[in-house]
Amino acid sequence: MTRMTSAVRSLVTAAALLLACTAVAPTAEATPEPKAPAEFVALRSVDPTIIQEMRYPYEHNFVGEPVDGYQQPLCILTRPAAQALHRAQVTLLRQGYSLKVYDCYRPQRAVDHFVRWAKDLGDQKMKAEFYPQVDKSRLFADGYIAEKSGHSRGSTMDLTMVKLPAAPTRPYHPGQRLVPCYAPKAQRFPDNSIDMGTGFDCFDTLAHTDDPRITGVQRTHRGLLRDALSAVGFVNLPEEWWHFTYQPETFPDSYFDFPVAQRSVAGHH
Repeated sequence: MTRMTSAVRSLVTAAALLLACTAVAPTAEATPEPKAPAEFVALRSVDPTIIQEMRYPYEHNFVGEPVDGYQQPLCILTRPAAQALHRAQVTLLRQGYSLKVYDCYRPQRAVDHFVRWAKDLGDQKMKAEFYPQVDKSRLFADGYIAEKSGHSRGSTMDLTMVKLPAAPTRPYHPGQRLVPCYAPKAQRFPDNSIDMGTGFDCFDTLAHTDDPRITGVQRTHRGLLRDALSAVGFVNLPEEWWHFTYQPETFPDSYFDFPVAQRSVAGHH
């Protein structure tokens, strides 16, 4: 009897194992990445002459590492914003300048990365360049970091101007000595843009577009950029000379999270 029970138990176990092996396993495939709505385009498809020096896919930014969601160094915008940027570029090229974009559409996951970084008060590795005089614990209260960004709506970009012919910008080397973003142009990171008084993403009141301490050629340059862009429908954020939003926005209330990659806008013209 015991031998019979043992044999039955073995059969039941074997059957159970067989069922487990043949059961339909849950799919291991990842959820496909969201794609951009048809209203989004790669800026290069609208104007290939605008220089792109995208900062967040690489280490040279205030976080000090590639930012989540930037899978390629690519400027993606809503089509009306890209077309308006093209109109501004045509005007500036005649004057011997080119626009240069640092950031365009920004996925929500990138904004979330900024928020996590801002809450990690122990990570100060890029402080000496990007926020020398701001205590990191103040970044939310002072408005430098927020949980939502207009960039995620697709009609906002960060940009500057370059005198033509454009000299190449020297590559950033992680670990290199950092210089305050408001230092004289000859001392700070050698960006090939014209002198705007501070570098890009400078968390300092000197980055306010109309800060009275910015005078002379630096003030003239900020005015040139703002005038060229406001003439085609862009509005400047007063706290950041580089930050502009095309009005009216195509998606005034939407915050997207598709990755910055060519495939997100594949087939959009």
